[in-house]
Amino acid sequence: MRLEGIDGATQVYGIIGDPIGSVRSPEVFNAMFSHENINAVFIPIHVSPDDLIQAWKGLTSIKNLAGIVITMPHKSRVAKLVDELSDTGKFLGSVNTARRGIDGRWTGDMFDGHGFVDGLRREGHEPEAWKVKLHGLGGAGSAIAFALAQAGVSFISLSDIDQGKCEALSTRLKTQFPTLNVDIGSTKGVHLDVVINATPLGMKGDDSLPFDPSELPSTTLVADIVTKPEMTPLLSIAEKTGHRVHTGKYMHMGQARLAAKFLGFESI
Repeated sequence: MRLEGIDGATQVYGIIGDPIGSVRSPEVFNAMFSHENINAVFIPIHVSPDDLIQAWKGLTSIKNLAGIVITMPHKSRVAKLVDELSDTGKFLGSVNTARRGIDGRWTGDMFDGHGFVDGLRREGHEPEAWKVKLHGLGGAGSAIAFALAQAGVSFISLSDIDQGKCEALSTRLKTQFPTLNVDIGSTKGVHLDVVINATPLGMKGDDSLPFDPSELPSTTLVADIVTKPEMTPLLSIAEKTGHRVHTGKYMHMGQARLAAKFLGFESI
């Protein structure tokens, strides 16, 4: 959608987060709108945590705002603000996309995890029966754990600086997926198929590494969900140590495809 094409009938979509500078949704959705000649525009909306409730009330009162993508750190709080939640949103207690219905009610869903799995599969990686190590159990990390469990992984080890998050998610996964082997301890002796960074580490150049890829077998896939930079320090080191890498863009594109479908589009 070119700016000169915006008129009174233009539908507005946006992404809310803090920070907002590294998001890629505007370029992805606006490219789709332009290619498909859709009268819509997608904008970044910088909202701090302290302003979220007030901002949400204002945004959802805008009648031509048709959908909102939600990123850090608002996913769990927005889940409490929407009118309805999908089953995935209910399990996770977080959402990354919300749409306005014809009745004006807002429905939220979460596509972080399923977007990650979609990205894996499109790159030729089938996660069924995999053994997984997951670092970071925020909104995206928890969603990835849930989606991988649905995809049939056999083992998942959870890691987060907040041990309470590990224990809580472990309990919920074991309840929902009784045959899944869930671990929150050491993975010594476990041949891991993939190790995933679902923390924000890597968004800034001076960030520490979430884990050392040189300690992993060369057959282990190293995945990161950070999108900017695409080749994070973690992935750059993993390449040098001979590992296959999977960048955050694949999850992002998977998220975008699923979110676009949820919002009524099919073209991404």
